[in-house]
Amino acid sequence: MKNITLNGQAQNSSADTVLALLEEYSLTQGRFAVEIDGQLVPKSRLGATALVDGMSIEVVQAVGGG
Repeated sequence: MKNITLNGQAQNSSADTVLALLEEYSLTQGRFAVEIDGQLVPKSRLGATALVDGMSIEVVQAVGGG
């Protein structure tokens, strides 16, 4: 079990990758951006990015409107 911070909240997860974590929390819908430990990470690399204990992840989802 890894202790991480997801969008400012402490969480525990057994996911192996950042993509698996996002899928676990249903955060892969629509348009979104992911920042890991202060660095923007391309979506194409999320499946290859290992989830590490202590990692801080921020997910921002685009919302349309006008």
